[in-house]
Amino acid sequence: MTIVLDGANLTLEKLVRIAREGERVELAPEALERIKVCRAMLEDKLKAREVMYGTNTGIGEFSEIILSDEQVLQFQRYLIYNHAAGIGDPAPIEHVRAAMAGRINVHAHGNSGCRPEITLTLIDMLNKGVTPSSARKGRSARAAISRPCRRSRCC
Repeated sequence: MTIVLDGANLTLEKLVRIAREGERVELAPEALERIKVCRAMLEDKLKAREVMYGTNTGIGEFSEIILSDEQVLQFQRYLIYNHAAGIGDPAPIEHVRAAMAGRINVHAHGNSGCRPEITLTLIDMLNKGVTPSSARKGRSARAAISRPCRRSRCC
């Protein structure tokens, strides 16, 4: 039975079925619409040159630096590569699949600003049994949770 991810109804039992049993997943149509609306809003704000922390500015001590369009592209790519790093033994496949499902579920809220293609690619990967290798340890807890997703965008 297919599990529909909508950002609100992912239970531990469903997550186990996805991670351990290879249960198929789908994105709820309303979740896809939320993702598209949020992405369109983000792109509109970028075109209007509205300042958005970590999107068209640096981060941390560089947060006051406004990036050019070319720098935005380079910076976003840098962030993905930066957070894709990890050390140690590979995480078990079920852990990576659970992290991927969790990331899809977060995207389904429609607040991340990601391109819909990223979420749909993660769904395709889960459904086709494609699980990226992900080291057990990374530079931050957030990176560790989403590293499989970032790594799948790098490779």
